[in-house]
Amino acid sequence: QVQLAESGGGLVQPGGSLRLSCAASGSIRSINTMGWYRQAPGKQRELVATISTGSITNYADSVKGRFTISRGDAKNTVDLQMNSLKPEDTAVYYCNFWTPFGNSNYWGRGTQVTVSS
Repeated sequence: QVQLAESGGGLVQPGGSLRLSCAASGSIRSINTMGWYRQAPGKQRELVATISTGSITNYADSVKGRFTISRGDAKNTVDLQMNSLKPEDTAVYYCNFWTPFGNSNYWGRGTQVTVSS
């Protein structure tokens, strides 16, 4: 059984920074893409950032220049460095891994990020 676990969420003031991490337990074969998504109350879940094979990154326009996604040092881990946080960034952030083997998606349970003064 494979499970993803996020950490690093919390309460931060506008303009502050937060670093999220995600690690998978169990074995996942040939991960192609790792990413972060978020969902605010009353809104659809949206893509925040992804990193794929070849270290190709993709960011939502709303976070470009402020957030950085990177692979962790350990296998099957991914981080999201969030700087210059805005109240609009408040959401539950979810980690996602995708593998072409079985076209499988794996999701974490989410971590709350609240940006407020």
